[in-house]
Amino acid sequence: MAGTAGTPGTPRVLRAMNDRAALDLLLAHGPLSRTRIGKLTGLSKPTASQLLARLEAAGLVLAGGTTEGRPGPGAQLYEVNPAAAYAAGLDVTPGRILAAVADVTGRTVGRYELPTPGRRPAAPVVQQVTDALDGAVKAAGLDRGAVHRLVIGTPGAFDPGTGRLRYASHLPGWHSPALLDDLAAALPMPVEYENDVNLAAVAEQRLGAARGHEDFVLLWNQEGLGAALVLGGRLHRGWTGGAGEVGFLPVPGAPLVRKVSRTGSGGFQELAGSQALAGLARELGVADVPSGPYPEVAAALVARGARAGRDDDPHRLLLRTYATRLATGLASLVSVLDPELVVLSGTSLTAGGEALRDLVRDELEELAASRPRLAVGEVTGHPVLRGALESALATTRDEVFDTSR
Repeated sequence: MAGTAGTPGTPRVLRAMNDRAALDLLLAHGPLSRTRIGKLTGLSKPTASQLLARLEAAGLVLAGGTTEGRPGPGAQLYEVNPAAAYAAGLDVTPGRILAAVADVTGRTVGRYELPTPGRRPAAPVVQQVTDALDGAVKAAGLDRGAVHRLVIGTPGAFDPGTGRLRYASHLPGWHSPALLDDLAAALPMPVEYENDVNLAAVAEQRLGAARGHEDFVLLWNQEGLGAALVLGGRLHRGWTGGAGEVGFLPVPGAPLVRKVSRTGSGGFQELAGSQALAGLARELGVADVPSGPYPEVAAALVARGARAGRDDDPHRLLLRTYATRLATGLASLVSVLDPELVVLSGTSLTAGGEALRDLVRDELEELAASRPRLAVGEVTGHPVLRGALESALATTRDEVFDTSR
């Protein structure tokens, strides 16, 4: 008996599976000929031709140029239609909201930065979000209705039980219990929310140092110190969304701080967070400590330490001490999780490059029984924003590329 439409194995479902396979190949490889698509998918030439005609009629692929450099007429090339769908991402910090729009191929087509200085928001959060999104949409030459999905990355996490933002007391205006409902009412597209460090891990898993890895930890150090945990290929968020809030982790060498959720301080953050680097540098005799925002100061000091050639250089001593402090907190994480890989991300870590990575690795081998591989993050241009876009694009593609309906 023939199955109904949507039953596994029916012609409609099989066609949809072949369609998606072809679209994924075009995303991965760029323009391809009908013959090449047939070889990569195992489809016959007539079936590949029917597939491409179907996808072109659906507006999902475009016929572009032709192959060159071979005898005879060139073969027609096909590519994913960039305008088939758009997705957006927001990277929220206390000082600004960075927004971007990408087409379905992943190319960023519009960006906008909305400054949000001050302890009190100058405008309601809903207006800030819509203004930032509209700025990116306008830069892309689109309107808001063209965006298929939006992913917003913030410090902390929205508690799935209460809908309130937790672990981010430093983000003014974002703690209203009605915020998620207000944003849903103001925006015409589905909206998802994710911890900023988790999104940096998404970017590294899709595009950077964690490609091909199912179990890894991303340690982040920029405005704050945190971690993302990817177990079995999936983000582990915890019961209240607080998995990876390692800034609160009690560690040797830092005072034991009680009621950390109120004070916003904790052992590992005070020991190795970006704000600790300037004071540590002065203690170690670094004479020319720069001034400015502490993430920039920390990155500058770490970069100097990585470039220092002599072991007795105060900048090199700073880098070694910093590596020991980082390894002290990491030892607890790797002892519990035993990850395959640890990715060092955020400007206060990536500025140290391989020099810092090697020092952290050597210290960690002394402090923990497991031996994960350490890597420096490769997605250095706004990784939180890139992760937000990648997350939004993944769901958008699943919906737009589904031809079984």
